[in-house]
Amino acid sequence: MIRITTPLKKEEIVKLKAGEEVFLSGIIYTARDQAHKKSIPFDLEGVVIYYCAPTRTMPGQIIGACGPTTSRRMDNFTPSLLKAGLSGMIGKGNRSKEVVDAIKKQKAVYFLAYAGCGALINKYVKNKKLIAYPELGPEAIYALEVKDFPLIVAIDSQGRNIYKNGV
Repeated sequence: MIRITTPLKKEEIVKLKAGEEVFLSGIIYTARDQAHKKSIPFDLEGVVIYYCAPTRTMPGQIIGACGPTTSRRMDNFTPSLLKAGLSGMIGKGNRSKEVVDAIKKQKAVYFLAYAGCGALINKYVKNKKLIAYPELGPEAIYALEVKDFPLIVAIDSQGRNIYKNGV
């Protein structure tokens, strides 16, 4: 198992290969459709965005269920975010050719989170802080501090893609 920490560095990203399992620690940011339609209000260099809209937090929890959403919804926005410095994305499902090309060009990475396990993977979230757009409710942007968040490299910086080439 590979352990990586945010902010991601290019020299770490280029070593990752499609199909590898990683544990990610550090700060990741939630942002889905509605937040992408507005703008991401912080420097994107080294940042990982998690396509997620956490459910209501129950008493005694840091966050509610926080599973990934379908990443293709953000494909129209992704190439420009990668050009602005975004280093990684977490979601589920394949990406468009344009996004794969942008991942290769910018030496970024796309991770898969375990879908259907949102109520279980919330235990890897150690802290949650509202960053922007509270009016969007669950689709607001949150900074999540994660520890050993389990992921799979779906599309690596060379464009190798587990959806196209397998593991």
